[in-house]
Amino acid sequence: MPPLIALGVGAFGIGLTEFIIMGLLPQVAHDLGVGLPSAGLLITGYALGVTFGGPVLAIIASRLPHRAVLMLVMAIFTAGNLLCALAPGFALVLAARVITGFAHGTFFGTGSVVAQAIVPPHRKASAIATVFTGLTLATVLGLPFGTWLGQIFGWRATFWAVAGIGALALAAIALYVPQTEAGTPLKMRQLALFLRPAPRRALAMTALGYAGVFMVFTYITPLLTEVAGVPEAHVALYLLLFGLGIVGGNVAGGRLADRWPGTSVPLVLAALAAGLLVLRLALDLPVLTAPAMLLLGMLAFSTLAPLQSQMMARTPAGTDTLGSTLNISAFNLGNAIGAWLGGLAITAGFGLSALPPLAALLPLTALALAFLPERN
Repeated sequence: MPPLIALGVGAFGIGLTEFIIMGLLPQVAHDLGVGLPSAGLLITGYALGVTFGGPVLAIIASRLPHRAVLMLVMAIFTAGNLLCALAPGFALVLAARVITGFAHGTFFGTGSVVAQAIVPPHRKASAIATVFTGLTLATVLGLPFGTWLGQIFGWRATFWAVAGIGALALAAIALYVPQTEAGTPLKMRQLALFLRPAPRRALAMTALGYAGVFMVFTYITPLLTEVAGVPEAHVALYLLLFGLGIVGGNVAGGRLADRWPGTSVPLVLAALAAGLLVLRLALDLPVLTAPAMLLLGMLAFSTLAPLQSQMMARTPAGTDTLGSTLNISAFNLGNAIGAWLGGLAITAGFGLSALPPLAALLPLTALALAFLPERN
């Protein structure tokens, strides 16, 4: 369906700009004259832009029709990447990354609402998964593509390329996404509605589930090389398997949420916890490490569409876009929390090998929340 493909192209571009920086940090740090820890702020700044800027931008743009919002955020996204490509110093690159992060949360929040509106009711979760397929493909392609392009043409070339994808997505959205009426105007005080038990719990489940994923994925390279004994030259192949699993898991999660909307979230959270435990066992058995990486990628992103659909079902009336955007913020907050908890565990002396079983406790906690009685 052309509208979903147009949204998927935008998601692909946004996913690229999120992930390609990871393979370029040493080059960016050297070129801009900063240390690696400072260059790492380009990742943190983007995540903070998604977490806090996305909901604010969603409120500001709430008076506009959804297609206009999508075009606006893709224009901001494209401009942010152009600014990264042209910026003469680190401070301006960092500011551009934060601004680009604003577009991320609002795009996926609004895009999820639009995707659900243009398909039959029994295809709503699959429509969300189709949009997020762009993000999952970027996860597979983003790091190797960005690293290769940066090595050949310089790191700025990657931002020129992503800006081009943003312009393409902007044109595709303008041409193919149907016009809709303006949404209900939102106000900052409506954020308090999400402190109600149902949406608050849905946000917590999203953050906890993805904290479990990124508690491990942040440290996946040393886990593979130091615990599993994978040669450093082969790590990219294992990451490719993980990425392929992500693509398949995203599609499977959408279909699961369409078929069993009431039980899909507990199922995928339980499966994710099991996948993390399987990875721990596989790290000691080299023949199983590669299949375990594929499985974990599949289980990690099979949670995406069910959790997003759950949040939208629990969003207070008239705040669909804000609720959807807040859930994207919760994904990114979970990423940051997981990386932080993994670092704490390593610093505390638990060791790398303890990360997968410790991480499994997080989706299990989210699973426990799923069985709490519903309250108004």
